Amino acid sequence: MDILKYHIALCPSCDLEAIARTAQIGKNPRHTMWDITQLLGANVHQPASEEVLPVDKMLTKIVGTPENWGLARKLCLQLQEDDIIYCTSEHIGFPIAALCAAKKKRPKIIVFVNNINRPRARLALKLFHLADRIDLFVTTTSAQAKFLHHNLHLNENRVYLLPSLPIDTSFFTPGLASANKLRPVISSGGLEKRDYRTLADATRDLNVDVKVCAFSPSTNALRRSFPKVIPKNMSFRFYDWCELLQLYRDSDVVVLSLFKNNYQAGLTTLFEAMACRRPVIVTRSSGIISDLIDSDIVTGVNPCDPIGLKQAIQSLLNNSQKAEIQAQRGYELVHNQYNHSKYVQALVTKLISTFGHAKNLTFHIP
Repeated sequence: MDILKYHIALCPSCDLEAIARTAQIGKNPRHTMWDITQLLGANVHQPASEEVLPVDKMLTKIVGTPENWGLARKLCLQLQEDDIIYCTSEHIGFPIAALCAAKKKRPKIIVFVNNINRPRARLALKLFHLADRIDLFVTTTSAQAKFLHHNLHLNENRVYLLPSLPIDTSFFTPGLASANKLRPVISSGGLEKRDYRTLADATRDLNVDVKVCAFSPSTNALRRSFPKVIPKNMSFRFYDWCELLQLYRDSDVVVLSLFKNNYQAGLTTLFEAMACRRPVIVTRSSGIISDLIDSDIVTGVNPCDPIGLKQAIQSLLNNSQKAEIQAQRGYELVHNQYNHSKYVQALVTKLISTFGHAKNLTFHIP
């Protein structure tokens, strides 16, 4: 038998080496996939200049992009039975699994899934018989794991619920607020399933600055997230990594106001804020968020409830002891469980224990 070889299929594309270099000088957080490639000795693949065929454009109506299907077709010709490929999302993993299905000696395929309990993803799973063609599904949310078990009838060996999140606690750290801060800051961030209209309604009459790290809406689907008229005390803009870190440090409260969703949107922002030892308010949902609310690590509010959100913000602003206790609990949880190193260690250990070592690599987590 040939030596096992690991591969990583990245989606979206990024320059892992450049990210690693700038992370070393504190310009951005580390990327988990860089550490994982180093530990596994993996080759990295991402869409580049592959030829896009008419059929690729047709297939994107189901999942992925034309470039992803082009890369999948290329990898299908290269990968053999001694290859193991980890796909960082269903958008690249599903095309690879679909096209490799015809190979008699196909590679082992692992796919990290973000949100597959939706119509197009369910169609792809059924149409391409992916439950039989993906060797291991990986997720960080219990809702996704439950969907895989119940809807695809997969046993415990086929679904891995990662017990951590990739939060770089060497970058996201507590620190001093900006010297020019004039009044309390309520911050938020992200676009996925965000309900900034409720946040605007809750804070427009408060003596606070509301600062949101998010691009302006560019599609009709995103416009529902934003207030029709942005209040004078509210701003939206892009923050680079260092600016985002300072925004967390400036924040008296971090708010994640979310629409109802079935895959726990907003977890990255929530845990980044906790790593910076900031109190967090989040819309109630099942899974990790529910557990955090029940443990009084974060404050929970109901969906689309500006009055309840306003009261929660005022409660934390007016009770510094309560805010500090919650912030400290969140900080300790991130450092003990939900962080970059724990994530890398758990995933690499799972891959090696399931599929085997590649070459003569020493398994050591930095």
